[in-house]
Amino acid sequence: MIKVASMFAQVISLINRNHFARMAHRLGAERATKGFSCWDQLVAMLFGQLAAAHSLREISGGLATAMGKLVHLGMKAAPARSTLSYANAHRPWQLFEAVFHQVLEEATSVAALHKRRFRFKNPLRSLDASTIDLCLNMFDWARFRRTKGAVKLHLLLDHQGCLPCWALITDGKTHDVKAARWLDFAPGTVVAMDRGYVDYRLFSQWTEAGVWFVTRAKDNMDYRVVKRRSLPLRGNVRRDEEMVLQGFYARQNCPHRLRRVVVWDDENEREIVLLTNHMDFAASTIARIYKDRWQIELFFKALKQNLKIKTFVGTSENAVQIQIWTALIAMLLLKILQLRSTFGWSLSNLAALLRLNLLTYRDLWRWLDSPFETPAVGPPAQQILLFE
Repeated sequence: MIKVASMFAQVISLINRNHFARMAHRLGAERATKGFSCWDQLVAMLFGQLAAAHSLREISGGLATAMGKLVHLGMKAAPARSTLSYANAHRPWQLFEAVFHQVLEEATSVAALHKRRFRFKNPLRSLDASTIDLCLNMFDWARFRRTKGAVKLHLLLDHQGCLPCWALITDGKTHDVKAARWLDFAPGTVVAMDRGYVDYRLFSQWTEAGVWFVTRAKDNMDYRVVKRRSLPLRGNVRRDEEMVLQGFYARQNCPHRLRRVVVWDDENEREIVLLTNHMDFAASTIARIYKDRWQIELFFKALKQNLKIKTFVGTSENAVQIQIWTALIAMLLLKILQLRSTFGWSLSNLAALLRLNLLTYRDLWRWLDSPFETPAVGPPAQQILLFE
């Protein structure tokens, strides 16, 4: 870790530059860069996310004011707006996806040191999607409805650390279930999702592969109860039943025995009907798993509030992909800082205070543990300023 550098430089040092260089070479992204490398592009786009820049002008101007601090970022000079715009439009967004997976490995190793949210050892994942609205006049490639444009961010959340462990960006018309079919889970994984993902053929495939799911049942589900289970003396579980599907196509697509758990929601004063293929967990555990699915909703909310994915600095599909992947990379970096800190940060406070100190000289890890006591430091005495 760089000790005498801006906090931004210390944050981006979490990204493995050797891995980045190999991926850039493999994708041919460095071809004809003419002085503005892919690393420069990544640093500029991350600066735009962490500094909450609204435009290419703010990204370029913000880096230009950094003066001698750019050398610690691995940059020679701040990019011009046109240079950064051209790079976002033409360089492959797959490079940023590769960086996301590299940072995810680091975040997962940090999250593994923390206490699990549930007693069971099965990996717990939540699956959901969020629509990002776009102006159809400017993003004509993203037609969603007659007068609206949109892209959809499909996300899989690992509840150990609340980390996004898989993402897919599609057009706004792509159905959630279609994206779910891209996923392969290890046997024993528990997947929580809302009823927009109800697909009996997919549930059958997961059951045969040893993958467990918890979701809400559709109101018109046709089923036959084959066994009623005993209920706990305490709690909000009202019914716990084993059942088989009755509809012709539903029965054909999923011939397996499933489990129907009905719980009472005190807050909204209604019954919630849950559907799962796990026969061993207590009914109260099934209810807690579905309730914990709310973490992915909170993740989407934090992503949209603290990072820039609702307004874009480029209008091409490639530029939009790059900005969303950069936002996910920035979110993973914030998660690493949050998990490694002993201060007890909320994600929004961490993002806000880091934004205010992004180019200050502080020991990042000391600042994370005691943000109001760690003093700012200047460059070492022997360093000569480039300008006086």
